[in-house]
Amino acid sequence: MTGADQTDKYVPYLKGKRVGLVGNPSSIIGDTPSVDVLPALGVHLVKLFGPEHGFRGNASNGTSVADEVDPKSGLPIISLYGKKNKPSAEDLADVDEMIYDIQGVGVRFYTNINVLRNAMEACAEHDKELLILDRPNPHAYMVDGPVLDMKLKSGVGQFPVPIAYGMTTGEFAQMINGEGWLDNGRKCKLKIVPVANYTHDTPYVLPVKPSPNLNTAQAVMLYPSTCLFEGTILNHGRGTMTPFTVIGAPALKGKYEFSFTPHSIPGMSEDPVHKDQVCYGLDLRNYDVEQLRKKRQINLQWIIELYNAYPDKARFFDQSYHKQIGSIDKLAGTYEFKKQIIAGMSEDEIRKTWQPGLEAFKKVRAKYLIYP
Repeated sequence: MTGADQTDKYVPYLKGKRVGLVGNPSSIIGDTPSVDVLPALGVHLVKLFGPEHGFRGNASNGTSVADEVDPKSGLPIISLYGKKNKPSAEDLADVDEMIYDIQGVGVRFYTNINVLRNAMEACAEHDKELLILDRPNPHAYMVDGPVLDMKLKSGVGQFPVPIAYGMTTGEFAQMINGEGWLDNGRKCKLKIVPVANYTHDTPYVLPVKPSPNLNTAQAVMLYPSTCLFEGTILNHGRGTMTPFTVIGAPALKGKYEFSFTPHSIPGMSEDPVHKDQVCYGLDLRNYDVEQLRKKRQINLQWIIELYNAYPDKARFFDQSYHKQIGSIDKLAGTYEFKKQIIAGMSEDEIRKTWQPGLEAFKKVRAKYLIYP
């Protein structure tokens, strides 16, 4: 049972306070948006804050979002993905308590952990408490991937953690505080409503798509593995209705029978790689994702296989196609990964190089866990 669904744990606490909500379409109580439920429970919402894709989730990936008024509730929405990325003193002047309720996916390059840190930083700067309504992490069962080399810090990697870090939002918030990742060593006052009846191994299918391109349970489960293709010349399903579950390129014609054609889809992907060209490659729409849960690992076989199959290897990691994201180095979090694929290292050999960083991270992570 999510933190948000346990209204008896936090609604009485919010009575008489002016409340700001950092949220998006995943901020639900039952199956209704929290912004539509909380006022009916007597919570005085005064302001909404929206991350990438906007509070109601209707902007494309990477598109700057402007402040607006929410047409349904009439509340002002402050965009945290436009002119600024964190609430200002003015934004928080009439707010007594901030709520953070966004479904995370437990992956370093999923930008909502940056939104969490920025919300915590603003609250710490302006002496506000942040109430986190915790939610399960669909990838909490694994801690895997290279730990980010902070020389590669970017919008898709801001913390020295592995690709899949195996923590819920509440746990990660405690780590941000405890590891001193806020500016000037500040600490944010946190109040966390934990998920009830939950362990890191509990399978969880998200009730709402966490972003426009993570629109199926299959996409969510494949995301830690297939998002790495954002640092290559291949299309990984953006511009189709099944992002992150199909991977291919025109140059693989003759090597693979499966094909798909990406198009511009407003609200999802306006200008996908290889737009309007037939791409050939892998169809993972029916891949058994239980294999990932059993191994508790990111799948590296797909990127190794497609690199080996690609005719013009010098262009495989061409980053100019994904201008927003940049290089495979930033996504993987290490300069070594690309070199290892090019050198023909096996998955086992590549994984061995991750182990020292992963072991050190797991020791740090253990201090902040809320769930078994």
